Amino acid sequence: MTRPLDAMRLNNITTPAAIVDVRKMRANIRRMQQRMDLLGVKFRPHVKTAKCVEIVREQLAAGAQGITVSTLKEAEAFFKEGVRDILYAVEVAPAKLAKALELRRKGCDLKLLVDNPASAKMVARFAAGHEHAFEVWIEIDTDGHRAGVQPGDTVLIEIARALQTEWTRLGGVLAHAGSSYEANSPQALQEIAERERAGCVAAAQAIRNAGIACAAVSVGSTPTALSAPALPGVTEVRAGVYVFFDLVMANTGVCTLDDIALSVLSTVIGHRIDKGWILVDAGWMAMSRDRGTQQQAVDYGYGRVCDLDGRPLDGLMMTQVNQEHGIICDTSAQRDDVGIRFPIGSQVRILPNHACATATQFDRYELVDGGECIATWSRFRGW
Repeated sequence: MTRPLDAMRLNNITTPAAIVDVRKMRANIRRMQQRMDLLGVKFRPHVKTAKCVEIVREQLAAGAQGITVSTLKEAEAFFKEGVRDILYAVEVAPAKLAKALELRRKGCDLKLLVDNPASAKMVARFAAGHEHAFEVWIEIDTDGHRAGVQPGDTVLIEIARALQTEWTRLGGVLAHAGSSYEANSPQALQEIAERERAGCVAAAQAIRNAGIACAAVSVGSTPTALSAPALPGVTEVRAGVYVFFDLVMANTGVCTLDDIALSVLSTVIGHRIDKGWILVDAGWMAMSRDRGTQQQAVDYGYGRVCDLDGRPLDGLMMTQVNQEHGIICDTSAQRDDVGIRFPIGSQVRILPNHACATATQFDRYELVDGGECIATWSRFRGW
């Protein structure tokens, strides 16, 4: 639900609050869509980052075709809003097949995912038992990061054959190069993107060589989507965090701090002058416990501290978080006067390490344009 607001300054918003810079968000959406158009592939955004109807509308209006979800709650919510082409990009659990069936019977073109013969046979049995056709995709592992079957593994064809039934069909293969989050140079990202592309294309070809149709070849992560020089053999790309970006993405080099559209607005509630600490009302319940930058070139603690206009403040780092308290440490020579520079009631904005993890702490976004809050967009949570 969208709630319009009379133009409001940020310091009138109850904190902690999730702030979205609408100009930056729209620029990020345009950038990704233009790149996919240039590469000649369909773009299917992963909506798990924002989980917001209005943001998905912006992505579809820019040219996206279909969406990717990580929960059936997302699928249900966006289907109600008119999105029909939905890929559920998590291996389906047995208990979730009933909800998937319900959505498909209502007209949702929901695609399921498996990566082993047992799951493929499970879906086939369920589909036959309910006499309803299911489209199923196979996840391919191109980097050992997480789930999936390796392109050259003979079990790949076993899975594909298990899906050749009266009530199931293989729709395609997909890969997610999660290892790209650990890279930090254009060359490394290009190599990972090519490995992702080549592995997924090879898997699709192996299936076709076995006499089984495999139409879709889907790859994607935000770093590889923005780094792949070409995508021959790929039919679509998926990416999610690009809509906001975050500090992990900045460390990989695919965005700058100025591109990050999401921040957490927080209020100063206390000080420990002897330690150079500023206490704020955004703890891990607002920022999350994600420390994704810890192993990267620049460690931002629990977030990059900025002023109310979103400009980074040198010498400040959110070093600790409790449930409702955040501790910002001043490492500069001015640490003795943090109480003067950041008085009780003053506010800061904190850029997140991982936009997905921070966004999920909130049930709404406050949209900012030019320093004023112009609207509130609802965000949903759960599975």
